[in-house]
Amino acid sequence: MGGKGSVEERLVRRAGVRFVGIPAGGVHGLAPWRAAWNLTKLARGFGATLRLGRRERPRALFVTGGYASVPVALAAWALRVPILVYLPDIEPGLAVRFIARLAIQVAVTTEDSRAYFPGRKVVVTGYPVRPEFAGLTREEARKRLGLPQEEPLLLVFGGSHGARSINRAVTAVLEELLRMAQVVHISGRLDWPWVSERAERLPADLRSRYHPYPYLHEEMGHALAAADLVVCRAGASTLGELPYFGLPAVLVPYPHAWRYQRVNAEWLARRGAAVVLEDERLSEALLPTVRRLLADPDRLDRMRERSRAVARPDAAARLAELLYAAADGGGEEG
Repeated sequence: MGGKGSVEERLVRRAGVRFVGIPAGGVHGLAPWRAAWNLTKLARGFGATLRLGRRERPRALFVTGGYASVPVALAAWALRVPILVYLPDIEPGLAVRFIARLAIQVAVTTEDSRAYFPGRKVVVTGYPVRPEFAGLTREEARKRLGLPQEEPLLLVFGGSHGARSINRAVTAVLEELLRMAQVVHISGRLDWPWVSERAERLPADLRSRYHPYPYLHEEMGHALAAADLVVCRAGASTLGELPYFGLPAVLVPYPHAWRYQRVNAEWLARRGAAVVLEDERLSEALLPTVRRLLADPDRLDRMRERSRAVARPDAAARLAELLYAAADGGGEEG
């Protein structure tokens, strides 16, 4: 279940899983009239979920936050359905904080998240990654993407819609970057028209070193496995996918997403696995930062080791175990 017309709707349907869209909207930080309208949507979402729950009688609810999850969790609680809430980021948002009060257990990505919840409820699982990531090798990944085996590779991507400030900063210094490394650039579909035009304007001797894509899904694991250094936002997936592949990173927290991405980025940076760049400094700092890192293979090796040290490759299995236990009546009562 999720918000109607949301990104998760497209991804879930693509995976062949049934999706139920519900009315929902955020209320925090909005104009009063907008918040009031979204409250009515949340009430409608609660009613729709309650009717669905009475009809299908679920044995457990797994929920990961976001405003669409609130009416779903309230309906599950009203129907006495056990709730397992999972916090992908390090710091919880309002939705997860609220739902944790109703849940029998709270699964979290890192030990640092324990401070936000009652200790008896918390289980540290790590961040789950896709099963198709397992066993991917650098050699196999580069072969799949048509990349040379020996040259350094810089991977650049934003979120599901891309990241315009990153796209602009990269394309502004693209020739300089390409002289240092092969570049795989996932721009997002919104910026793809002008990014693809930029690729066509490259000098002939550099064009073959640039590998732009509007989006990658099935081959995203190959792009991660092939990379030597990543430039990206600091969404929750960076806490799981970068350590899984042992990737050094230049993280650029999205400046308009409260502080979640900043906390994620600083967590990896404190462990020596990443460097943090402020979004407003990106245009001036990106090129020298990437140049310093690619010119220092010993530092990149240390960053790889420290990234791998925080990986939890069994996270998906641990979450599945907790969900089965909830469905069977296990876990502590909240």
